Amino acid sequence: MRTDIFFTVNVNMLNTGMKNIKKTLECLIFVELVFLFASCYVPSPLYGTWADNNGNKISFVSDGTFVATIIDSNTEEKTVTQGDYTVVDNVICFSTTDGVSINTEWDIRGSMLYITWTKGGVTNVMTLYHISK
Repeated sequence: MRTDIFFTVNVNMLNTGMKNIKKTLECLIFVELVFLFASCYVPSPLYGTWADNNGNKISFVSDGTFVATIIDSNTEEKTVTQGDYTVVDNVICFSTTDGVSINTEWDIRGSMLYITWTKGGVTNVMTLYHISK
């Protein structure tokens, strides 16, 4: 009996088995990481619609878009603005579809959003309450 053929066949079978074990372990690690990151996801407290009794309203969507209806406190004129937003710590950076950038600090205490909206030389200091998710 030739042992070199037997040894080669067994080594090849061993290598194939090790490759399968390695692939299985890689898949298990990947699945575990997916579950780990999925369980750590915390949605932004900004998501949803915020409004006040003066008619101001801002809706933040989880895809990074927003729609804001702001009432000018001097002229009572309503302006609807939409676009994209990003959040860096306690600053919201709005990029509107008409090319205007608005950067403002924000704070949430309880169910109240405190924000200052400045656009076109008009500044509105607003206290908005959460009306929907």
